[in-house]
Amino acid sequence: MFLNHHYFYDFFDRFGFTDDWAKFLNMLTLLAILIFVIYITDVVARIVLVKSFTKFASKTETEFDDLLVSHKAPRNIAHLVPLFITIKVFPLVFTDYPRIEAFLVVLLKVYGILLTIWILRSVLRTLESYFKTLPRLRDKPIDSYIQVVMLFVWVIGVASILAVLIDLSFLKFFTTIGAASAILLLIFKDTILGFVASIQVAINDTLRIGDWITMDKYGADGDVIEINLSTVQVQNFDKTITTIPTYAIISESFKNWRGMQSSGGRRIKRSILIKSKSIHFITDEEIENLKKIQLITQYLEDKQEELAEYNRVNNIDQSNLVNGRNLTNLGVFRIYLQTYIERHPGIHKDMSLMVRQLQPTSQGIPLEIYAFSNDIRWVNYESIMSDIFDHIFSSINYFDLELFELTPTIFEAPKN
Repeated sequence: MFLNHHYFYDFFDRFGFTDDWAKFLNMLTLLAILIFVIYITDVVARIVLVKSFTKFASKTETEFDDLLVSHKAPRNIAHLVPLFITIKVFPLVFTDYPRIEAFLVVLLKVYGILLTIWILRSVLRTLESYFKTLPRLRDKPIDSYIQVVMLFVWVIGVASILAVLIDLSFLKFFTTIGAASAILLLIFKDTILGFVASIQVAINDTLRIGDWITMDKYGADGDVIEINLSTVQVQNFDKTITTIPTYAIISESFKNWRGMQSSGGRRIKRSILIKSKSIHFITDEEIENLKKIQLITQYLEDKQEELAEYNRVNNIDQSNLVNGRNLTNLGVFRIYLQTYIERHPGIHKDMSLMVRQLQPTSQGIPLEIYAFSNDIRWVNYESIMSDIFDHIFSSINYFDLELFELTPTIFEAPKN
C-alpha cells in the first residue's frame, strides 16, 4: 500500500506537535484517506461488477444470472473489495493504537460475517425464484427448503458473531451453547415443528402449491398459494387469505381435492326425499302411459314380459297387485333417472354412476344421485348438477310421486 504511517507523523512532528499529538493526527489523516479510498473503491467495484454481470446476463439464455442481478447478488459481492482493502490497511492506520485496532478488527469481522450472510441470502433468493420457473418444481414447497437453508445460515452466522464478540472459538461456543439446548428448543419450537412438517409434506407429497384444500378448523377452502417453513397460505374462493401453521398440515385433518382434479371428474352426491305415501304398485294402464317416456319404453316392455312370465309360471293371483312381482312407480322412476343420467352429456361415463335408495327417514325415502361430472370447474360443475336436478324436480310428477316438503305449522290464537 502506498500509505506510510511514519510519513504524516514526521510531517506533524516538524510543525512542533508533541509526540502524542503527532501520532494522533497521523492516525486521523491516514483514517480519512482510508475512508476516501474505501468509498471510491466501493463505488467503482459496484459499478464495474454490476454492469459487467448485467451485460453478461443479457447475452445468456438462462434466467439464473438475470435473477442474480435482480436480487442484487453482484452488488453485495462488490462490497467485499473495500472490506479486503480495509483489513489490509488497518494495521498501518492504527499502528500506534493497538486497542482501537483490536476493537475495530472485531467490528470488521462482524461486518464480514453479516456481509457473507447477505450474499448467501441473495443467492438463496435467486435459487428460490429460479426453481419456481422450472415446470417440475412449480408445485413444490420451494420456499420451505430455502427458508430451512437460510435458517441454518443465520444460526451459524449469529453464532459466529457471538463467538467473535466474546473471543471464543467457534467449536467451544457451540459446545457451550449445547448446554442451553432445552431453552433453544423452547424458543424455536414452532420453527422446528414447521421444519419437520415441511420435510414430511415434501417427502409424502401431501400438499403442493396450487392444490385445492378444505380445512374447516381454520376456515380454509381454496387454493394453496404458498408453503414456507412456518405457514401455509390458502387463497379462499372469496379471495380472502387463510394462514395455517405448517405443522397443522401433518397433525390435523384436511381435505385435498387434488385427486378429484387429476381424475377429470367431480362427484355429484345429492339426494331427494320422496313421500312414502306416494309410492305404489303401478297398473297395466299406468305402465302403458309410462311407455310414452322414450328413455324407459324398452325397459318397461322387457320388464313387463319378464314379470308376466314369472307370475304365470308361479300361478300368481294378479287380482291383487301385492301378489307376485310387480313394478312400482318409485322403481320405474329410479331406472328412468339412471338412464337419463347415463345419457347426460355432462356426466363422466368412465366413473361410478348410480341412483340408489338410502335408509328411510321420518321425512320420506331418500333417492340419491351418485355420479361424476366430466367438468371439474366449479361454475360448470354446479351448472351440470343444477341441470340434472331441475329435470328431476320437473319429471317426478309424471311418475305419480311427491317430494317431501316441510310445511310450517300455523298456530291460531285461542278463541275466547
